[in-house]
Amino acid sequence: MPRNQPTLPAKRAFVVQIHADAHVEQGQWKGRVEHLVSGESEHFESLEELIAFLVQILTQQQGS
Repeated sequence: MPRNQPTLPAKRAFVVQIHADAHVEQGQWKGRVEHLVSGESEHFESLEELIAFLVQILTQQQGS
């Protein structure tokens, strides 16, 4: 990768907010995720839902 390109590009940046009632140590995920560049966000109630959102956004990014 050329030196002038960031290894952590902004178009792949997300904020993940974990709900206070989530018990991640027990596999209970709950919260909200937001893609910083597009502003798209979604609430999730499982790790699978969180990952699905990330995959959806990253797949859209590849197409553009």
